[in-house]
Amino acid sequence: MYYEFLEDIAQTNRLRDLHPLIKIILGLGCILISVSSQSIVAPLIIIITISFATIFLAGIDFRFYLKLLLIPLGFAVLSVIVIVFMRNSGQILFSYPLGDWFLLTVSYGSLNEGILIFSRVFAGMCSLFFISLTTPVTETFGLAVRCRIPGEFIDLSMLIYRFIFVLIEQAAQIYNAQHMRLGYGNLKEGINSFGMMAGALFINTWNAAENLIMAMDSRCYDGRFAMPDDSAAMSFPLLCLVIVYLMVNTGIAVYTSGFVLFGVAY
Repeated sequence: MYYEFLEDIAQTNRLRDLHPLIKIILGLGCILISVSSQSIVAPLIIIITISFATIFLAGIDFRFYLKLLLIPLGFAVLSVIVIVFMRNSGQILFSYPLGDWFLLTVSYGSLNEGILIFSRVFAGMCSLFFISLTTPVTETFGLAVRCRIPGEFIDLSMLIYRFIFVLIEQAAQIYNAQHMRLGYGNLKEGINSFGMMAGALFINTWNAAENLIMAMDSRCYDGRFAMPDDSAAMSFPLLCLVIVYLMVNTGIAVYTSGFVLFGVAY
């Protein structure tokens, strides 16, 4: 299953022995810098450096890493295209009339804004995948316990995280069974099959939740999940290096806030 494969990578990568706090600070810090940057310079630096750390330092396969990035990249590209053609500011770069009622226009401002948003999204995705591919989920929740996050929130997050992949697995099984029986031969059959799959998913997921409750009760569940504390020792020199890296990127983001690729700064 996809979930198990991602967990296997997180458990066996070369950065597995690093303290999870270091990796989470690095990833979250890069995300915050990326989404708040007013130019593409800092996000591009984060994309290059965090991808280098993921591929070469953590040892993640490049083709698999690229496939992961392509999943949300399509949504980002579509959003950027809408921004480029709908947000007009500054000098007109390109315009094309669509009949007598609409003018398709691209300006320097909209193009710069689209590229900036795309760089933010791409840098944020790289940073998020760095966390997910190098830090096992058990360590993430264990760190949340040590940060005094309420136990109810942690337990609920663990159950939601688990049942997301239960839902995906059962949906894939039902879809494959329907597809082999020509359940999606035409539009009408496809709509009918999708409705049947949605109903079956609801029932199967409900049954899986009840089975989980029975299993937890039979193991004397007292309202708290046991969280093993198997994280590595903290490396303060490496933590200081990560903080310096984030400070340098923050300075670059502030210094290059007026940089644009096309036209003049606005």
